[in-house]
Amino acid sequence: MLEKTLVILKPSTLQRGLIGEIIRRFERKGLRLAGMKMTQLTDEILNDHYAHLSSKSFFQRVKNSMMTAPVIVCCFEGVDAIQTVHALAGPTNGRLAAPGTIRGDYCMSFQENIVHTSDSPEAAAIELKRFFKPNEIFDYRQVTFDYLYASDEY
Repeated sequence: MLEKTLVILKPSTLQRGLIGEIIRRFERKGLRLAGMKMTQLTDEILNDHYAHLSSKSFFQRVKNSMMTAPVIVCCFEGVDAIQTVHALAGPTNGRLAAPGTIRGDYCMSFQENIVHTSDSPEAAAIELKRFFKPNEIFDYRQVTFDYLYASDEY
């Protein structure tokens, strides 16, 4: 089944000049970019986005980090996109991420870990609505689609 999922390229990605490299990884895997924009995150949106971390001692530090520079929010689509994107990113802690994953190749930190990825269909739906208006996510047929999947996979 085709799924849409959110990826946030964090401030550390922008500061280190890794935007193209990270997007390239998702595209080379076969995921279709359905939406993308740059935005400056605010305390209000981060309180909502990271509400599940609000009782943690590092909550304010995470929010501060996410506001140091703009971020790039992306919507990627593909069969099992949520699981695929999450696997490409690797574990949250970059020191524990395997080489070949985005975090395994590009970070050494638990917090400055390059990307945020949705971890479930429910989270993806909520997060995409948080960062995109309906007219900012595009449906189009990518010409390579028939070469990415067998006809019974989607």
